[in-house]
Amino acid sequence: MKKILVTAVLALACVVVFAQDKLSGLRTQKQIITVDAPSNNYTVQVLALKLPPSDANFFSNLDKVYEYPCQDGYVRYCVGEYSTLEEAKQSLNEVRNNGYKEAFVTNTKRFSLSESEYSSSRNSKIIIEPNKDYVVQLAAFRYPVYLTFFEQIDEVLEYRLTDKIFRYTTTPVKGTEVEALQQKMIGLGYEKAFIVEYSRYAPYRIE
Repeated sequence: MKKILVTAVLALACVVVFAQDKLSGLRTQKQIITVDAPSNNYTVQVLALKLPPSDANFFSNLDKVYEYPCQDGYVRYCVGEYSTLEEAKQSLNEVRNNGYKEAFVTNTKRFSLSESEYSSSRNSKIIIEPNKDYVVQLAAFRYPVYLTFFEQIDEVLEYRLTDKIFRYTTTPVKGTEVEALQQKMIGLGYEKAFIVEYSRYAPYRIE
């Protein structure tokens, strides 16, 4: 077992090094530009990871990507810098049409928030509609985990989105119930739990 674990760790290290080399090449070509100090601009976020993406070709359909190392421990990959929300929304449609269906508009000033501040701000702009279905996201990982990882919860749903990240949520509930469910999940120890409209994740559910 120990030998298997060591082999797995080494394999993961090789993947990370390989991805870093590929990203270095993209940075040299100015396809990925690292931004050290985010300004107060709007942008379109396509990916957020704590480790380098396993496949640098993820960015192949994008001409230029801004890479933001953030205070909450994530690196966010974004397209464009816009002074108005309307400009960013126009760009969002183009990015999604290029295959990045989970892209969304955000403001780069949020990237300077700490992990707890960023988590608490994620739901700040969500308008919850009583008759819509919502889920509470519990965790996200680059690699799948056994659902027994969430042993305190009777049923957990698993998704693999186009960014290749595995996400885990509660089962859907109506908008009238979801905020109470979120608080329950936080009480169970999932302090970063946040609310997502179920229709966003439903097409990517793993049965």
